Amino acid sequence: MPVTHEPWLVVLSLFVAIQGSYVGLSLAVQVRDSFAMRRKLLLAGAAISLAVAIWSMHFVGMLAARMPLPVDYLVFPTLLSFLICVLVVGTAVFAAGAGPLTPLRLAASAIFMGGGIVSMHYIGMTALHSSAHMGHSWPHVAISVAFAIIASGFALWLAAGRGVHPPLIVSAAVLGIGIAGMHYTAMAGLTLFFPHTTAPITSPAISSDLLAIIVAIVAFLVSGVFLLILVPDRSASATQRSDPATSSDEQEIAEPDVGQGTFAPLGGAGSPPQRRAQHLPVEREGVTQYIPVDDVIAVHANAHYTYIYDGAAKLFSPLAIGDAESRLDPDRFFRVHRSHIVNIDRVVTVRRSGDSGIVELEGPENYTVPISRNRIGPLRSRMKMRLGQIA
Repeated sequence: MPVTHEPWLVVLSLFVAIQGSYVGLSLAVQVRDSFAMRRKLLLAGAAISLAVAIWSMHFVGMLAARMPLPVDYLVFPTLLSFLICVLVVGTAVFAAGAGPLTPLRLAASAIFMGGGIVSMHYIGMTALHSSAHMGHSWPHVAISVAFAIIASGFALWLAAGRGVHPPLIVSAAVLGIGIAGMHYTAMAGLTLFFPHTTAPITSPAISSDLLAIIVAIVAFLVSGVFLLILVPDRSASATQRSDPATSSDEQEIAEPDVGQGTFAPLGGAGSPPQRRAQHLPVEREGVTQYIPVDDVIAVHANAHYTYIYDGAAKLFSPLAIGDAESRLDPDRFFRVHRSHIVNIDRVVTVRRSGDSGIVELEGPENYTVPISRNRIGPLRSRMKMRLGQIA
């Protein structure tokens, strides 16, 4: 017999999926440019947050199903489905963050993440075997698998900053709809066969509606905890500046000049003079410090934040790339790409590569950033002008 659903619980399950996806993706987009322990924590947090979103959506979706007879859920398949989801989705996040999101890497990540969503659903469905036999429509299975993979790939592509770089909530909505769409497509192709029984029907100790609300609240709390723990604490800067034990290597600055910046077009003709920054804020182990602008080689946008490369490491900065650009001296720094700013004095070579180009910057290691095709000529002109100014 077919399965019907309670509409408001269907909406709740979709909301759970989108909220958890937002937290998971907001952590996943930081993995690529993080290092050491923070990279591991972000990877684990993204995997668990996304798995919680997928599992909770599935669980609330199953509670939304109105069965003609009461059913019991086996514990082992339910837990196994969550653990496998964490591993597979974690592999997808690792693959997406291991390097530039090339088409091959994107396809592999989408297959892994879509596979995690699908495996979580069908393994979790085996928890009903003690109460009913199931029949699956193979066309619905195929469509649900395609739905999960395509939605995962599209969400990762959007979150990685390709194309028009929409707000992260758009990527989360795409992934959340993909998770819910996969589930309800699969459920549309499900037929349940209940064995003949004379056992009396008893009411559950807790209603399915209340249990769904509890699961949703727990999912919100878990993802919220991950988000709060893994967002850098920018309130510790005062402690850092007042601590006399700070080593000289960390270059403590009593009154850093972070500049005023300007958001007017091209510096804003007729706008008041703007004071350019001498230092930019960065985060080291949750503590705000300040790096001299002279040490900045490149700035790389990541979601709503940036990473500043100083030749030794990429340091997390709370500034958005537009804010960083407005504070830097335009005679010394040039925005070569939507997501990259370079120090003109540190440019070694500029070369074309396919439809765009590559900028190689000096440093202990070979460090390159992409440059848009229409920025190659202006950068070379700026480099010649800068050499004339220095001479």
